[in-house]
Amino acid sequence: MRTEKATEGSAGHDLRHHGDAEVRDDGSALVDLAVNVRADTPPAWLRERIAGSLGGLAAYPDGRAARAAVAARHGVPVERVLLTAGAAEAFVLLARALKVRQPVVVHPQFTEPEAALRDAGHTVDRVLLREEDGFRLDPAAVPEDADLVVIGNPTNPTSVLHPADAIARLARPGRTLVVDEAFMDAVPGEREALAGRTDVPGLVVLRSLTKTWGLAGLRIGYVLAAPETIAELERAQPLWPVSTPALAAAEACVGPQALAEAAHAAHRIAADRAHLVAGLSEFAPDGLRVVEAAEGPFVLIRLPRAVAVRRHLRDLGYAVRRGDTFPGLGEEWLRLAVRDRVTVNGFLQALDQAVTLAGR
Repeated sequence: MRTEKATEGSAGHDLRHHGDAEVRDDGSALVDLAVNVRADTPPAWLRERIAGSLGGLAAYPDGRAARAAVAARHGVPVERVLLTAGAAEAFVLLARALKVRQPVVVHPQFTEPEAALRDAGHTVDRVLLREEDGFRLDPAAVPEDADLVVIGNPTNPTSVLHPADAIARLARPGRTLVVDEAFMDAVPGEREALAGRTDVPGLVVLRSLTKTWGLAGLRIGYVLAAPETIAELERAQPLWPVSTPALAAAEACVGPQALAEAAHAAHRIAADRAHLVAGLSEFAPDGLRVVEAAEGPFVLIRLPRAVAVRRHLRDLGYAVRRGDTFPGLGEEWLRLAVRDRVTVNGFLQALDQAVTLAGR
């Protein structure tokens, strides 16, 4: 594990590249293993709830019911909840609203937090987790003078689920600890979740409803934090930041029916992920390595000639996420979204061809 400064001249990574870039334009017809949004979503009942909200578009959005529903879902007062236009907006609010001197981002992870901090004029330190350690967190590696620490759990793109106790040990008086739990509802039982905890000083938990429910185009997420932190972030928000359809989706997605469906989906994703990992293990003689134990709805792999393999996969009809835009990773890394078994079987056949073509 090492620490480095992230500056414009030395960053060397495209922090604004995201998986959707792989399936735009000429990639729109590809089978998508690049974007970490659950396939076959949103479900029909959720589409109906969203459509039912359209009759109220003449009125300004009123987020009180959705905010109360999120608070009830996590067993916290409404003063500890802020609804946002996706988790990405929350990162911008944190970067702009909080008085930060020494921000640290634990990488490899989702790059938007660092991008938002840099855009707000901050110099960002990176703690780089190492492959040889399984990309696992050592709390002692985070500098003591850091007054803002950002970490994902489970982490995108490594799919590592850090123990909640290890993350909680990062808390300090005067430090804001931001935990991105965008994929936690894809973990059976949401074990290691910190959402709803009020005993960890400075804790800020971000949740997204776009991944599990297929709402990336609607933009809805939320922040859980101490009331004074929520108030600071809310002051930095524009008026009516979350649309009426997004509020309807938020209220629906934290209800009992949705939570039961998400729990069922988490177990199905775990089974599909095990099938994918088993298939990938057949490529070990080709030098392919899977980061284990993966706990998110995606896996990270390292393999020789990954750039060529990715190019051949596109020619064969499959899009995967390049890994070299994540600090701490290089061109030999790819991220694969977990899909159903039929899709995975087709992908594994294409991967076999792509690896062969890349080796010629």
